[in-house]
Amino acid sequence: MIKLNHWNSAWTLDAKQCPCDIHFVEYLRANDIAGRDIFHMGTGVHHLVGLEVAKMGTGNQVLAITASREEYNVYIDLLIDNPRLGFTYKAYFGDIYQIDGRLLPVLDYATIFHCGEYRTVENERYGAITDEAAAFVLADKLRPGGEIHFFTGSFAYDVAQRVGRALVAERGFTDAGIYKSMHIFKK
Repeated sequence: MIKLNHWNSAWTLDAKQCPCDIHFVEYLRANDIAGRDIFHMGTGVHHLVGLEVAKMGTGNQVLAITASREEYNVYIDLLIDNPRLGFTYKAYFGDIYQIDGRLLPVLDYATIFHCGEYRTVENERYGAITDEAAAFVLADKLRPGGEIHFFTGSFAYDVAQRVGRALVAERGFTDAGIYKSMHIFKK
């Protein structure tokens, strides 16, 4: 029987090892970003991006994906305990390598900090798409001026760099440089 490739664990916030969620929230604040639609890969059990965006009250909205049952269960508990959170933050359980643009809203930002970290032969068994194809799905949903952010500290950053070069070559993105631990590509 073929099963979904999921992460049978949960990620707690570790600012030294993986500060990208923190840096993304700082980026939103530093640039006074408001009224924007954000796709976020990897919620962590901390759900920092969704929770902080909700606290900001800037009209930004986050749609996030997690491949961790535990992280998704924490989201469900957060939403039950704070139903207003559901107006600005939606998380769903799934494999990023099954993403389908027909099911996504138009976006302004996409964080795919964990690009290249979870694509394995297990995904192959059910026909999951590649890292590049997943990034292209998100790229095609971005409004002009929209951005895709990668994590420079990822153990698979070489994959993200390759995907970033493909965004430039095949989708007309520009390399917008580095902000703290994030490499940004702009549509």
